[in-house]
Amino acid sequence: EDSITHQNNIGSDIMMALDDVVSSVTDNDERFEIATYRTLRWLDRCFAAHKKPKEQNLFAIVQGGLDTKLGGLREKCLAGFRARDFKIPGYAIGGLAGGESKEDFWKVVNQCCKSLPDDKPRYLMGVGYPLDLVVCSALGVDMYDCVYPTRTARFGVALVPGEAPGTMRLKSNEFRNDHRVIMEGCECLACKGG
Repeated sequence: EDSITHQNNIGSDIMMALDDVVSSVTDNDERFEIATYRTLRWLDRCFAAHKKPKEQNLFAIVQGGLDTKLGGLREKCLAGFRARDFKIPGYAIGGLAGGESKEDFWKVVNQCCKSLPDDKPRYLMGVGYPLDLVVCSALGVDMYDCVYPTRTARFGVALVPGEAPGTMRLKSNEFRNDHRVIMEGCECLACKGG
């Protein structure tokens, strides 16, 4: 409840329900089951605590580890959300980007995107590598957050199309005396400023 109160107070446009996150590589089925059902219970408590539902969007966060089998934990969490869909303006896919294989990661994202409504935003938490952005967008994800683009830029790497797809190492000798904009035609501040 305190988390929701704080998000209400700061005026978040998109708020996140409290969830119980377990590292995807944890080897404890019981812990994942507890976390999945706790996430559903906490969602109901978050709805009750939310004071501005017409002004601020409270997203539910899908949990369930890597369990994508029929009747598995991800499916149970998604079913619980479908029963509450009339209250949920958007969905987050959580509990990933913690060391699982790309195949397992994409399998979970695919299952969630296929199960979540097409008319509501689907947000993938904590992911931002270029390949993941492309694959997960194709699977149906609409929004992302991650430190990767900012951290990458801080170390002098721009994310652009080109010979090295996705990256341009601005601090390399190749660009030492190159004063052109990063990408012709781009309207971002870095490119407009040269």
